[in-house]
Amino acid sequence: MLISLALILLLALSLGSLFEKMKLPKLLGMLFTGIILGPFLLDLIDESLLDISTELRKVALVIILLRAGLSLKLNELREVGITALLLSFVPATLEIIGIAIVGPMLFDITLLEALILGSVLAAVSPAVIVPKMIELIEEKRGTAKKIPQMVLAAASVDDVFVIVLFTSFLTMYEKNQFDFGSLITIPISIVLGALIGALLGGALIWLFKRIHMRDSVKVLIILSFGFILLYMEDYFMISGLIGVMSLGLMISYRYEILASRLQLKFSKIWVFAEILLFVLIGAALNLDGLKSIWFLVLLMVVFGLLFRIVGVFIASIKSKLNQKERLFVGFAYLPKATVQAAIGAIPLQQGLEAGDLILSAAVFAILVTAPVGAFLIDLTKKKLLQQT
Repeated sequence: MLISLALILLLALSLGSLFEKMKLPKLLGMLFTGIILGPFLLDLIDESLLDISTELRKVALVIILLRAGLSLKLNELREVGITALLLSFVPATLEIIGIAIVGPMLFDITLLEALILGSVLAAVSPAVIVPKMIELIEEKRGTAKKIPQMVLAAASVDDVFVIVLFTSFLTMYEKNQFDFGSLITIPISIVLGALIGALLGGALIWLFKRIHMRDSVKVLIILSFGFILLYMEDYFMISGLIGVMSLGLMISYRYEILASRLQLKFSKIWVFAEILLFVLIGAALNLDGLKSIWFLVLLMVVFGLLFRIVGVFIASIKSKLNQKERLFVGFAYLPKATVQAAIGAIPLQQGLEAGDLILSAAVFAILVTAPVGAFLIDLTKKKLLQQT
């Protein structure tokens, strides 16, 4: 396993750096590292590492959600208001509907499998969006109407919303029925998860203020409770994912100085977690299976993205954004990467008949939308956004 880790780190860092010099997201270099070293090409990744890939992706998912929670500011959420709220679920919902319509037409899959596929593809990528929006804030471009802040906030909630839907659809598939009752439990599990996460965050703040400890130790404690929340999701009617994000959000709201310090710590952990996440999802991709369906997958991804852009325009109807700014938000909402890498292989591991298709579509969506989305953001920001 040590040799595999060494090869993964060296090649992923090298290819990531190469892609950055080409003005492309470095995560593409990590993804190609997994494809090259994986069992379908050179087969240089130790089997024991592949066996625990599911657990490693869950660790990465917890880190993603904690970083999102710690970075959100409630006062900024209030400022961008209803538009950010609508952007957090309307575009994703329409994209899932679009894929649910076209999926069964292009592939031999059921409606429920199409909904699972749609929920995997629908989430936007913090790995691409966050650095791009931070650049805009530093350039003071679009900041008069809080456009970068709005996209950051909405994208973070969008990811959690899609993951909760994915978990619900997967549960329905395992029960072998489309159960509207399960959909009704979604808001209940979200509220309970948010409440438990907030209470846990408040308890940790109380602990950290009374017992002196290094920030590194605090990170380990927070991570541990994040894992517990994710574990509770399997046994109780709560959204552990919402709970994890709510925990981080509570710390950000009640103890902002600590949240800023913890963000730096989690950013350092993410350097390693990000490599493992994208390398392992690349290693799981069966290239032979993708060869025969790549064009159909491309059609489905594009169709879903068109629905997503329509969703962005619908969500921003009542906002102060003009047409150019709404179009920019639509482009900013295109990139896929992090969530697809975290959950794309789960249906295959759960034994879904469409598992191979879902994984192939998830990886293909990353390869297409991450560079295209990043390119469109850079290309259009000066034309579509005003500089303050």
